[in-house]
Amino acid sequence: MREALLSAQGVTVHFGGLVAVDGVDLEVHAGEMVGVIGPNGAGKTTFFHTLSGVLVPTAGRIAVAGDDLTGKSAHIYAAHGVARTFQTPRVFKEMSAVDNVRFGLEFAGRTRQHAHDAFDDPFAILDFLGLAAVASVPAGGLTPSRQRLLEIGMALGARPRVLLLDEVASGLTHAEVEKTAQLIRRVRDELGLAVIWIEHAVRVLMSYVERVAVLHQGAKIADGDPRSVARDPAVVEAYLGEEGDTQRMAA
Repeated sequence: MREALLSAQGVTVHFGGLVAVDGVDLEVHAGEMVGVIGPNGAGKTTFFHTLSGVLVPTAGRIAVAGDDLTGKSAHIYAAHGVARTFQTPRVFKEMSAVDNVRFGLEFAGRTRQHAHDAFDDPFAILDFLGLAAVASVPAGGLTPSRQRLLEIGMALGARPRVLLLDEVASGLTHAEVEKTAQLIRRVRDELGLAVIWIEHAVRVLMSYVERVAVLHQGAKIADGDPRSVARDPAVVEAYLGEEGDTQRMAA
């Protein structure tokens, strides 16, 4: 059995008496595209924080390419090829779009090569994202949807092996969500990255990932292909009362 590129074993996070993440296991291999879903408050973003070194888990182990990174800082995770986006885009608003991407290339990603040589050029990354026309525009002057794309560009500039995407479709129109999902699939296909994607736009996510893990009240209650997960009784129960339903998830 081949080794997982990213492995989380028994990851647990306590905030005082609150258990935000409860013994979650997740293994993701190179080139795999995995969705992480769950009702509001399920612990998804907290779990992501542990996978990128933003938050040290209370218990459990996290490894990247076999190296145990548990307790290490975010820059160590980045050096091992883990890059991420955030629910609210984190861009350097006074810097131009191209300089934002160049920052990733020259600092976070300086120790590795891209699978695609063209992606060593910040302008090529912007072109891939459909942002070439705004290369010289300060990031703060871009629309929220373009800032989200730019943040993906900054992450790609870091030359990651694992790309963590947190709610990249938030606030986008349906057409923008679909276009963003297609772009994420292209990123995986052309760069061979492992992609782990949290999203509330569940139906779109389920159409693009090969595998989906479901968190509920901090625990993982399902992990498998989208259609079987959408029919899992525990998942159906967890989503009762949420906007939308699991029948539409699997449509």
